[in-house]
Amino acid sequence: MSALQEVPRLGPIARYEQEVEDRINDFNDPRQEWRRLFSEVLGTFFLVLVAAGGGMMGHAFPGVISRTAAVVAPALMVMAIILFMGKVSGAHLNPAVSIAFALRRDFPWLRVPGYVVAQLIGATLAALFLRSVINVSAMYGSNYPAHGYSNVAAFWMELILTVGLVSVILGTASGAQNVGIIGAFGVGGYIALAGLWGSPISGASMNPARTFGPDLVSTTFTGYWVYVAGPIAGAALAVLIAFVLRGRGGGKSGSGAAQGDIFTDVYEAGKS
Repeated sequence: MSALQEVPRLGPIARYEQEVEDRINDFNDPRQEWRRLFSEVLGTFFLVLVAAGGGMMGHAFPGVISRTAAVVAPALMVMAIILFMGKVSGAHLNPAVSIAFALRRDFPWLRVPGYVVAQLIGATLAALFLRSVINVSAMYGSNYPAHGYSNVAAFWMELILTVGLVSVILGTASGAQNVGIIGAFGVGGYIALAGLWGSPISGASMNPARTFGPDLVSTTFTGYWVYVAGPIAGAALAVLIAFVLRGRGGGKSGSGAAQGDIFTDVYEAGKS
């Protein structure tokens, strides 16, 4: 019997299982993109559920939700989301983050539109859910420039806050600064700190999707350009800072953190 004849042939079921495992193991397989898009919808839904829910719940039950709780809750939610599904999609949850990773060459530009649409859908679903359950307008869960402050002032606040946020994300996700899941604590901690001092002027959105959902459901886009232009400009500046600090992106660790990794330990041969 030759060596080729000694190799057992896989049956139909075994071949199918092997093909499925190979597709899961192949991160670039476009057939896995639906998992990542679903992850972004789900993650952004929960983020906006907490972020917009604080304001809407506070309007329904005056005095129950403090400003501190309203800005810290989204930070804790982002931390939890990164920990429980960051390996699937990278847990961007934010168009500015997706654009920053693409500018950094850690994420393919071809996949950015899908991620952005998924994030906008997740934010909108969260706002619709909140409105139907709490029975107050979604406008109370959105972000607007503070009374007495111009759109331009809010724009600069959103820009500088997003510079810090995206710098933390890029810094903990790439090169020698890659700290794995511990990066979730850095990102969550920054969101809480930024909200504690920056939210009175602009709401500390730092996320076009987070503001889009409540604005769309309430059809109130007052000053919405601030919450698109500010975060995107801040993200671009953060990418420039990352280049100054660490050089070009596109490394293995940075790309892995940006794009996720569906192939988890449970699929590895020999592991239970």
